[in-house]
Amino acid sequence: MAIPRRTLPALLASLAVSSRPALAQSQPAPFITIASSTSTEQSGVFGHILPAFTQFTDIAVHVVACGTGQALDMGRRGEVDVVFTHDRPSEERFVAEGFAAPCGRRPVMYNDFVLAGPITDPANIRGLHNPAEALRRIAAARAPFISRSDHSGTHTRELRLWQLAGLDASGDRGSWYRTIGQSMLQALNTAAAQQAYILTDRGTWIVFHKDCGLDVLVEGDRHLYNQYSVMVVNPVRFPQVKMKAGQAFVDWVTGPFGQAAIASHRFQGEQLFVPNASSPDA
Repeated sequence: MAIPRRTLPALLASLAVSSRPALAQSQPAPFITIASSTSTEQSGVFGHILPAFTQFTDIAVHVVACGTGQALDMGRRGEVDVVFTHDRPSEERFVAEGFAAPCGRRPVMYNDFVLAGPITDPANIRGLHNPAEALRRIAAARAPFISRSDHSGTHTRELRLWQLAGLDASGDRGSWYRTIGQSMLQALNTAAAQQAYILTDRGTWIVFHKDCGLDVLVEGDRHLYNQYSVMVVNPVRFPQVKMKAGQAFVDWVTGPFGQAAIASHRFQGEQLFVPNASSPDA
């Protein structure tokens, strides 16, 4: 159900007096722990939507911001109630291994990845729509490239793009290929300081990019599509998982109020994520 943007503030304000789920009426001050990618925190989307969720349900949310790989591993150990990630192959493996609750993987929102780099563009990739060709040019020019190297969704996508380019992501590329093992925002700061190329999600880029000396140089290819999904951790494997509260979050964030809240999240007028919980192929 589409909700006009002009009605959203009044809609969210009314949630406090709306009918709340039975969970909120029967449990005092519950909370859930969500492991999620750093991009959801550093782009500000959680800061925008979670207060509305808590107002609606009385369920507080503790967020552990880490790479997608780390978030899924925390789910595999039963350390969190919900995982909110952006690497579909890894998520589908998580479901196949039996670590997700029966509701499985639910799409929430998407944006895209972009290749950013120095305004001077020494590898001459500006305007390309093929990220594999762009990476081949960066490698041929031995131009500085910053890799998160943290098993995040962004790092996993970067490795797939190197593979698509026909280059060995695990090989020694020399000093021009620089691994840092840090979050997206820290990686962008490093790329700006070193005037290096980098793969980044657009949400974090929009928040970061002003006066950084980098430009978006490659965008728009289907291989740069960036889907975010949510899963409750399987309470059969881990009885400590707060199944009802976790499912309440999944239902809210994929429902009309959560999707409207995501759509309304902007930074300096730019929309960071597009809600798509109703998409059957996401």
